[in-house]
Order: sequence, then structure tokens, then C-alpha cells
Amino acid sequence: MSHPGASVRASAARVITQVLAQGRSLKAELGLARNDFDDTRDKALLEAICLSVIRHKRSLEYALNKFLQKSLQRQDPLCHSVVLVGLAQLHILKLSEHAAVSATVEAARLLGKQSRAALVNAILRRSLREGLAVSTDFGIANNHPDWLLKQLQSDWPELWLAIVEANNQQAPLWLRVNGKKLTRTKYAELLIENGVSFTASELFEQAVRIDEPISPTRLPGWQQGMIAVQDLSAQLTFLALDTKPGMDVLDMCAAPGGKSAQLAEVEGARLVLLDKEALRLKKVQDLFERLQLNTTHIQIVVADASLALPDVLPLQFDAVLLDAPCSATGIIRRQPDIKWHRQAKDIDQLNTLQWRLLKNAWRYLKPGGRLLYSTCSILKAENELLIDAFLKQNKDAHAIVLDARFGRVSGVGRQRFPGENGSDGFFYALLERN
Repeated sequence: MSHPGASVRASAARVITQVLAQGRSLKAELGLARNDFDDTRDKALLEAICLSVIRHKRSLEYALNKFLQKSLQRQDPLCHSVVLVGLAQLHILKLSEHAAVSATVEAARLLGKQSRAALVNAILRRSLREGLAVSTDFGIANNHPDWLLKQLQSDWPELWLAIVEANNQQAPLWLRVNGKKLTRTKYAELLIENGVSFTASELFEQAVRIDEPISPTRLPGWQQGMIAVQDLSAQLTFLALDTKPGMDVLDMCAAPGGKSAQLAEVEGARLVLLDKEALRLKKVQDLFERLQLNTTHIQIVVADASLALPDVLPLQFDAVLLDAPCSATGIIRRQPDIKWHRQAKDIDQLNTLQWRLLKNAWRYLKPGGRLLYSTCSILKAENELLIDAFLKQNKDAHAIVLDARFGRVSGVGRQRFPGENGSDGFFYALLERN
């Protein structure tokens, strides 16, 4: 008879194999796998196991290899993932030992690994007797790739340890209250009525942090479009750009649409949203529909923002938001697979794209107009150094000073770090055209 929790563990092992062996996105794979389960507890357990394994990959694999003469990773990636699932349950999540071991061994059988079931059982039970070996190598013990540690130490010599510690924590759930529907005060009353613990941010009047693990779809007002999931740091981009009624506004990399939805709330502003993938823009439209936003003043266009814009669009804009593609090193708490997918060589490639986007954005900005460059990166090459180089080459550009809400001074911009005010790492630079 199958163990009732075996299917969850088997699903987790499949997700982890896709992420680690195939380079797939944890967020995307988890999204698909969650659909296989109806019980919210199964969904939550699946997510907790996968996040724990990916977040602690290096230290778990180090400990596992101490139990083996030959690495499982190369000869049997799926079985390797099954064992990691078991170790994470026992030593990170601290689940019931009997349930975790038996369900994980049964998961191996469900995955067609009957011949490996005894090995899985032996490794997990040995880990309970002996504990997990801990490496003296900082990168292994703290679950970060060496290149990223080196870069953090170079960029932020006084802060890198705190950044690493924050990266290994679970990020909280942040909401933005839909200002077209109700005030944060009114929404707070709904949370209190439903017994949901929360914290209202002092930095932005629409931001709410939920202080307990819960699916956002189970929160009051979700179906009615009262709230959207959006980290505090991302919400602050709206304050930095300071869009006014009557402005023509360009959002160059709009998907998945959180910042676009904020811009759409500005009465009388005319908004153009770009993304080069139609499927991603469909998600923006879905968000607008759920939030019940008026879209008569909005153009949504499939276009590559690094190239000349379609002729049907305005020639120039009063405000441009360039939330640029980046290394995403500021949101590792939310997406720990970023640590393992990203490589040092990627930064140069991203810099090339960021530079092209920034140059193109500047072409479409009116004199006197403002451009906000933002990323969810904490690396100076993508942020401070890029903007400094842009200002040196473009004498018709000057920086507008942002206040301390937007983080620590970083060149002419501001840098927020993961965990500060409970939010993600984020960079902001506001430029004005002379």
C-alpha cells in the first residue's frame, strides 16, 4: 500500500531534477507540479521541500557525498534528488523522522527506483544516526556559488555577510492594496476580521506584509481584485518615478505587470506597455482584469524594447520606467535556484542588454522628462557602474537624488538589500533629460 505522502515527495524529486539537472526554473516547475495536488497542505509541503533542497543544495550535496563511495548525481540524477528530498525533510524542515523516511523510500519506488529504495533508506537512517557533515568551506556551508561570494565581497565589503545570511532566509509575502478598490486601512480591517497577522509598511501606503505562511489566493479580497502580490521594494519604483496625471508614460519591460498596474492607477496618464513575448503580456492583461483596472488609456504592445519602437507609438514620453532584465541577485530569497543557474559570465551579457535598453529608452524621453532605471540586482556592474558610465557618455542627462526610503547611496542611485524592511534587494536611479 502506498504511503499517503509518497506522491508529494516523488513530485518534489521530479521538480528538483528538472531544476538542477535540466536548468529549469524552480518557480515554473513548482507552478506546474502544484496543479497535481488538490489539498493545500500537500501543495505547501511540496513547495517547502523544494525550496529547502534548492536553498541548501551545496551543503546537502556535500553531506550526501560523505555517505557514498560514488556520486549519485551523475549516474542517477533522479535518485540523487530523492535522497536530497529526504535529507531536507529530516535536517532542515525537521519533519517526523518515521514519516519522512518511509514516504521518501516509497517515493523512490513510485519513480521506478525500486532497486535504489534500500540505498535511499540506508542513507537517510545513517544521517539520523550520524548527523550531516559540515564543510569548512564558506561557500559550501553557506550555500552560495564561489563567484557570487567573490563579487559580493568586492562590491559590498562591509555588508556581504549580512547579504549571504539574508539570501538563505525565506522571503515574506508582500501585497499591494489596489487603490482603485479600497484603502490599506480598509483592507487591514478585512485581515483582522479573518484572523490574518500582518504588518503595514511605513515606506509605502499601499504595502502590506503578511506575517504567516498562506497562499495569497486564500486571502480576503483576492478574487475581488483588492490585492496583488508585489514585494515592497518593487512597489517603491512607483514612488521614485512619481507619475502625474496627463503624462505619457512608457513601461519598457512591463511583464509580469505589478509595476504597470501601479502606473495604470494614475488618473489621466496615458500608458504604453512593452514586452517582447506575447505570452508574458497576456499575464499582464490577466492581472489587470483581476484587479478590474480601466485600460482605455493603455496600449499593450509586443515589441523588443532594445530596438526602435513601432511607428504607432508616441515619439516621446514624459516618463519612462526601465525595470531592466538582470541577474536577479536581489531576489535569491524568493528564487534560490538563481544562485545555481546564474554564472559570472552572464553579467557581461546582461550588461550589454541593459546598456542597449537604456540607450533606447533615452531616445524616447522628452526634454525635461524622467527615466527610472531599476533592477532586482545587488551587483554594482548592473547598477551603479552602468549608470555612472551612461551619465559620462550622455551630457544631456543628470541624476535626481532619491531619498533614504530607496536604500543606501550607490553612485547616483540607491540600493536596497535583501531583508531590509523585510523586502527584496533592488536598485533605483532616476535620471532627467536636460
